[in-house]
Amino acid sequence: MTSIDRDNLIYDWNQPDVKAAGAIQFDDETLRDGLQSPSVKDPSLDEKIELVHLMDALGIHTANVGLPGAGARAREHIQALAREMKKLKIRPNVACRTVVSDIEPVADMVQATGVPIEVCAFIGSSPIRQYAENWEMEHMLKLSRDAVEFAVKKGLPVMFVTEDTTRANPEAVKALYKTAIDAGAKRICVCDTCGHATPNGVRRLVKFVKGIVDEMKVDVGIDWHGHRDRGMGLMNAMAALEAGATRVHATALGIGERTGNVEMDLLLVNLRLFGLIENDLSKLGRYVELASKATGVGIPSNYPVFGKDAFETATGVHAAAVIKAFKKGDHWLANRVYSGVPADLVGLEQVIAVGPMSGKSNVMWFLEKHGVQPTDARVQKVLDLAKQTPRLLTEAEILAVAGN
Repeated sequence: MTSIDRDNLIYDWNQPDVKAAGAIQFDDETLRDGLQSPSVKDPSLDEKIELVHLMDALGIHTANVGLPGAGARAREHIQALAREMKKLKIRPNVACRTVVSDIEPVADMVQATGVPIEVCAFIGSSPIRQYAENWEMEHMLKLSRDAVEFAVKKGLPVMFVTEDTTRANPEAVKALYKTAIDAGAKRICVCDTCGHATPNGVRRLVKFVKGIVDEMKVDVGIDWHGHRDRGMGLMNAMAALEAGATRVHATALGIGERTGNVEMDLLLVNLRLFGLIENDLSKLGRYVELASKATGVGIPSNYPVFGKDAFETATGVHAAAVIKAFKKGDHWLANRVYSGVPADLVGLEQVIAVGPMSGKSNVMWFLEKHGVQPTDARVQKVLDLAKQTPRLLTEAEILAVAGN
């Protein structure tokens, strides 16, 4: 082929179900819900600041930077992060119970920093939660109304959050959201707190909530906050956007309470591949690496896109196709011929390794990349060792046997 029509090299059966009404917004929960994971450590303030800068570079709109009610260290970090965000486009929000004592410190922080901080006021909404807490609906509505009205009087933007929305009955959902909107909430958040929902359930629920907003004829945004206890976090986030959500919450690597939240990194990659966002994702790898280091949560080797194995192959047939693309001088082709995600989209590259499933082309490519003449004898020695070794060969092993 002398001239390539790249649009015809991949027939794409994927048609995005998501047809967003407007620009999709993202709320990064890494520094709040992410830190509720039993396996994480709380990052240093410097690490949090660097993460916020990376979120900003990735085009993330807001970040939940903590729970003021968690103590003095949390409030100190929130205030410092809010000050840092004054230099950036990304804006802070914080989680508060629907009680005035949780919201009052936020108003003080805004006075101290001069940065608007969105209050994410939450309350449980499902019958099982009401029963466990001995709550009556009238009491819940009063708490919600009083908290939102207090925040609004203090000049704070409010997102009203119903925990466990995906297991709440329609009457409770409607009553709580109407009360909060009447009290001045500008966003409402639908939560799959226990990771209970399926994509079909998400569509039904978000469409129901959108119907409430449409019926009230108000300009109120709808957020989706999902967990992945059943492994459906990413699919559910897509379903929520399809049904009318305008902002999605997620965390780096999907860290969060229990099995975690929607993976922000994978959400951004998929929406970019669908053509629904144009965010520059070249720093997404650094964001994932820093989140892993700062929280102490390792990246599994087979984690999509950012795991060590994501763009590495030692299989002979696969590697041969990638190598042929590289030899054409076509990195676009090399990044797609055996990969559903182009490595260069996220600032990474394809890696050719040598192991028991490899062929001569793997070895020749490796030696050439390391400045070693790939003679027949050297290639055969490396290949003989690879076939006898039940894993990938290390760089040192390959160079040692090739030099003998």
